[in-house]
Amino acid sequence: MTVSPVEHRYLQVARTLRKEIVDGVYPVGTQLPTEHALCERFEVSRYTVREALRRLREDNLIASRPRAGTLVVARQATNAYAQDVMTINDLLAFAEGAQFVIDSNAMVSVDGQLSHRTGLAVGSEWLAVLGFRRAGPDAAPICRTEYYVNRAFASVGRLLHRHSGPIFPLIEDLFGVSIVEVHQEISAIVLTDELAARLDADTGSAALEMRRVYTTSDGEIAQVTVNTHPASRYRHSMTMRRVKG
Repeated sequence: MTVSPVEHRYLQVARTLRKEIVDGVYPVGTQLPTEHALCERFEVSRYTVREALRRLREDNLIASRPRAGTLVVARQATNAYAQDVMTINDLLAFAEGAQFVIDSNAMVSVDGQLSHRTGLAVGSEWLAVLGFRRAGPDAAPICRTEYYVNRAFASVGRLLHRHSGPIFPLIEDLFGVSIVEVHQEISAIVLTDELAARLDADTGSAALEMRRVYTTSDGEIAQVTVNTHPASRYRHSMTMRRVKG
């Protein structure tokens, strides 16, 4: 996607202010500088500043109130993230219902094979967090889970040794961004010898590979997740209703 110079500049302003809010430069309850002051600081137009502030409002970091200016507010959870057949909160419930045991946690450079599986650009660098989800310590793995986290948010990896739930809420809290869309694709695959052994399944048996791409309000990919489920351990259910035209 091509970004115009004006769009690029307001995203830069939004990211700078977002980082300062998260770092405590502007604590909750304090005012941001006026639009005029921000225009002078960043040497941009009032339109650019207003677009940057709009981004911060969408991320639930600020609120504009009459006679009070633009205030930094406490981030609140929202149930408004809706997909066609499920909500992002459904993903949270699934991930929190199974323990994630990490095998490895390191930066990787995307090669051709990984690019084909994830859709990420060849040569780009991402934090790869690989492991398995289990319903209990003695239960067979529910799935193989691979997280690929944007290098801009890779410092989240330091917190994962004591975190078993999904990663994207940590990214939202640490960096002040909002995940506004999750695109999911499901493919049928055949388990290799190595993966079948780790999943306690038969080599060559059917499995479902689910790829999810998590996008922020800035249009940036924050994370790509690939879950591989033995066919007998996963069921995808959805309800469709006729819509009157």
